[in-house]
Amino acid sequence: MIDRILRIFLQPIPYFHFIRNTQNTDCPLTFQTWFWQKVVGFNKGVYWPMHHASVASYANRVQIGIETNPGLNPGCYIHGVNRIYIGDYTQFGPNVGLMSGNHDLYDFRLQSNAKPIIIGKHCWIGMGVVILPEVELGDFTIVGAGAIVTKSFPAGRCVIAGNPAKKIKDLDPDKCVYFTTENPYIGYMPASEYDTFKQNKLDL
Repeated sequence: MIDRILRIFLQPIPYFHFIRNTQNTDCPLTFQTWFWQKVVGFNKGVYWPMHHASVASYANRVQIGIETNPGLNPGCYIHGVNRIYIGDYTQFGPNVGLMSGNHDLYDFRLQSNAKPIIIGKHCWIGMGVVILPEVELGDFTIVGAGAIVTKSFPAGRCVIAGNPAKKIKDLDPDKCVYFTTENPYIGYMPASEYDTFKQNKLDL
């Protein structure tokens, strides 16, 4: 009820158009998420919506796609030190870890250098998944709950699961739908504004 009242009063304000324009998507943005993040201050420096029980480090080294908000569900940890690139319409369950870097084996104060994590379009990353440095997942990669992904599946169009993750099913490419939405948003901003933001604010 409160959320409905807030939508009625806030939707006419241009800054809050994201509430109206994302309501019928797989990744609806709400006033509550915005309030906890931008007013209370949980993950205030992160440019995409995140649950207050998730955490992101080096958010300026993370590139997200349309309706792709890692950490919007609770319990996630997004570590972007060596950069993370995520395609459009990829969704994440709760308690997901994206670990683009790790501690140096000989000096734990240092971060190891690694290639970025790359996740394609229209992927689904299930609950409790951990994706480790240098992993690349192609479009339409479905990662089963609790999987630990240690190697790449760049061709995508498959289901992977287990520890370490292995392919358990190939998807029919003809059935994979590259859908789009009417009002595409990247984080809190219309997708049309993202390139300028990326050039000015992100370290990619």
